[in-house]
Amino acid sequence: MSDETATAPSFPDLLDTQETAEYLRISVSTLERMRLDGSGPQFIKLGIGKKRARVVYRRADIEAWLLAQSFSATSQYSKPPPSDPPRHNS
Repeated sequence: MSDETATAPSFPDLLDTQETAEYLRISVSTLERMRLDGSGPQFIKLGIGKKRARVVYRRADIEAWLLAQSFSATSQYSKPPPSDPPRHNS
């Protein structure tokens, strides 16, 4: 058996949070904030639970997100509308 078949398969198109932040040239905390508010690239959670789940990003999702961030003039950019305030049932 060759060394190539003895090793676990590699998924080069999956990047962890650190790798994705480096790829985008932003800080990990910025990427985490973007993940929290939904403004960043799509991500995948591997595992169950909040603390045990590992977050990864598909390279294709990162590149699609980057393309969606492309503008030819600052007038084209508009911030998403603020989310509606919580409603109170009265």
